[in-house]
Amino acid sequence: MGGNPLIGVLFHWLGGLSSASFYVPYRRIRIWSWEIFWLVGGVFSWLIAPWLFASIQTHDLFGVLARTPGSTWFWCWFWGAMWGFGGLTFGLTMRYLGLSLGMAVALGLTTMIGTMGPPIFRGTLGALAETASGQMTFVGIAITLAGIVVVALAGRRKERDMAGAAASQSVAEFNLPKGLAIAVFSGIMSGCFAWGLDAGQPIRTLSIAAGTDSLWQGLPVLCVVLLGGFTTNFIWCGWLILRNRSAGQFVGRGTAEKPPLLRNYLLAALGGTLWYFQFFFYTMGESQMGKYGFSSWTLHMASIILFSTLWGFALREWAGVRAGTRWLVWLGIGALLLSTVVIGVGNYLAA
Repeated sequence: MGGNPLIGVLFHWLGGLSSASFYVPYRRIRIWSWEIFWLVGGVFSWLIAPWLFASIQTHDLFGVLARTPGSTWFWCWFWGAMWGFGGLTFGLTMRYLGLSLGMAVALGLTTMIGTMGPPIFRGTLGALAETASGQMTFVGIAITLAGIVVVALAGRRKERDMAGAAASQSVAEFNLPKGLAIAVFSGIMSGCFAWGLDAGQPIRTLSIAAGTDSLWQGLPVLCVVLLGGFTTNFIWCGWLILRNRSAGQFVGRGTAEKPPLLRNYLLAALGGTLWYFQFFFYTMGESQMGKYGFSSWTLHMASIILFSTLWGFALREWAGVRAGTRWLVWLGIGALLLSTVVIGVGNYLAA
């Protein structure tokens, strides 16, 4: 399999920037409950954008998916649905373990499960580890995990620097057994997205055979995997809407103040489309990584954390913290940048 791994790293950075940016429009939505704007944005993230861009950039999309074996459809959808559970429980991880330990456990597990799972499942991990390029790629993965831990520690210090009494309240909610159980569940489930993409290899093969350029071969896979994610999130948001009786907010009812509907829908559409673009660029990057395509998940996680942290600085979320805390977060960012370079070089040597 050909490609240019260094270009692939650039695509993964663009995906990470999209993922880190999608919540910025959501922050400006007014008077809507979380379940309302999350579901509206999700319709664009998991339904409209995937099918629209796959229809534009690939050949015979519906014919390809019609010829896809039922087992491939099921596993792509199933792993997407499992990933949905991971995203929904991530917030509980932060609640019971705090930012530092929660991020380190959940994101570390997500990175490991999503990266190492496919080659372990295929039985190719040992062969990859015997090559110089594979060893360098694994070193890059280890640097990513170290960078995640350092950024998490910096986030915990930031909480202490800025919160004072609020930090003490967060510590009061600390529950190690419950928090670790939820973090392990969230980390494993979140990594399932990579398994869903890996299960879609027959769809990629059929799409290329239909005349699709290899750069866009992953877009039809996203259509199926994201259907699974939509299923999980739709059920959860639907339950919240019923419990909170918030369905009227879709048409501007049920709140003390009338929400700006057009503005909210446009912002939700923008945020949802940005969220989708993380995987739009992810599949482009993965197509360039050759036999080390499994390392794409590590690059994805590293770039998300990198650009999320930079957005935090741009939005002055780190204003007022001690110099030592800022140096620590920049150390973590440096490690994440280094990891993407090391993984890219490892893939380049293989190519």
